[in-house]
Amino acid sequence: MTSDLPRPTDNAFLGKNVKGGSHEPTYAGALSFMRRRYSRDLSDVDLAVWGIPFDASVSNRPGARFGPQGVRRASAIFDGDPQYPFQMDPFENLACVDYGDCVFDYGKNADIPGHIQAQASEILSSNTHLFSIGGDHFVTYSLLKAHVAKHGPLALVQFDAHQDTWSDEGDRIDHGTFTGRAVREGLIDPERSIQVGIRTHAPETCGLEIVYGHEMDDLGIKGVVERIKDRVGGGTAYMTFDIDCLDPAFAPGTGTPVSGGLSSREALSILRELGTLNFVGGDVVEVAPAYDHADITSIAGASVALTYIGLLAERKAKET
Repeated sequence: MTSDLPRPTDNAFLGKNVKGGSHEPTYAGALSFMRRRYSRDLSDVDLAVWGIPFDASVSNRPGARFGPQGVRRASAIFDGDPQYPFQMDPFENLACVDYGDCVFDYGKNADIPGHIQAQASEILSSNTHLFSIGGDHFVTYSLLKAHVAKHGPLALVQFDAHQDTWSDEGDRIDHGTFTGRAVREGLIDPERSIQVGIRTHAPETCGLEIVYGHEMDDLGIKGVVERIKDRVGGGTAYMTFDIDCLDPAFAPGTGTPVSGGLSSREALSILRELGTLNFVGGDVVEVAPAYDHADITSIAGASVALTYIGLLAERKAKET
């Protein structure tokens, strides 16, 4: 009987394979990231998209625990089409699943970083590339630990309004300290790491290069891309994108918005040109749908994820 239906639905559960678009109605069906099949079977899977609904470390407005839901919902409008600006469906050759969400007890915050790291490590042990959707920015600390255990110290490419290098004795769960902590613990190489879009000041830079928000006009997109590539070089790298890197006009749905940020076009154009970097993992964080309007921020978060995934798809196409 289902063969007589005009369009398929619920690919998230009924999809027969992990490649290709589903072509579902954008307004209906079971939601997953880009209608990818929900699965924890990583056999022959290139990429797992994973949600981390945690926001207990925020210093201002909570709500990023709903970020994975928001980004998944917003991604539905892109499914099935050739993805701009790649002119292809990245999932035609890139086998991808939605791995669901991280599991933890919200009442035991001290245990959560370990749960994130352990579950991320389990995904990475299958040689599957991991892209995560937060959640507040503290989750990147645990993700870095999992990726470094597999790949060794990494360069960090951080899109953000904040440096996140505030002091931390190692016992805080705080989204404003993870970068400094990662430097002190040797997870990232500060001499190969860079922060883009910064519009606040912290007591120390921890040795990372900074592209401030006010420098965007003078540098331009090409200038920023050159600085990122020169800084990172050819080694392994991790990309983290705090949605508050964008100006609140383009991302109102976040916990700690700061005026003067990048436009969506600028940020996506920069990310689009980073395909030569050896990213081994990435995330988008701090999407808080409760403060959003018309899914503007969730759409931006989904677009960041899709641009990153497009880079992976291009890389795989060149390898095959």
